[in-house]
Amino acid sequence: MEFLFVALGGAAGAMGRYAISLLSVKTGFPVLTLVTNIIGAVLIGFIAGIAEDKGDVSPYTVLFWKTGVCGGFTTFSTFSLEAFTLFENKAYLSGGAYILLSVVFCLAGIFCGKRLSMLLS
Repeated sequence: MEFLFVALGGAAGAMGRYAISLLSVKTGFPVLTLVTNIIGAVLIGFIAGIAEDKGDVSPYTVLFWKTGVCGGFTTFSTFSLEAFTLFENKAYLSGGAYILLSVVFCLAGIFCGKRLSMLLS
């Protein structure tokens, strides 16, 4: 049952992300991705806050919104929540390391993936 809630939320989030990408913005800066990530961060923060403050929120509701919608909309929102939670729990070194490692290794992953695609094409 959990997978169904995640899948339905993920579909809704992915459609929302796609809808934003269709907006016409003339700039060399990835403003729509930035806006998407900011909206996702606000949304996942709101959902996490509601789930923490009100113990009567269904786990299915949290899965639908937090993992499904936010995950389909942007995984950056999850990354942001996890980093924020580390800082909130005063795990500053872990939080900083998580941010640094995520950015460095994900950029390296893009580089490696692009190189691999060139080798295979």
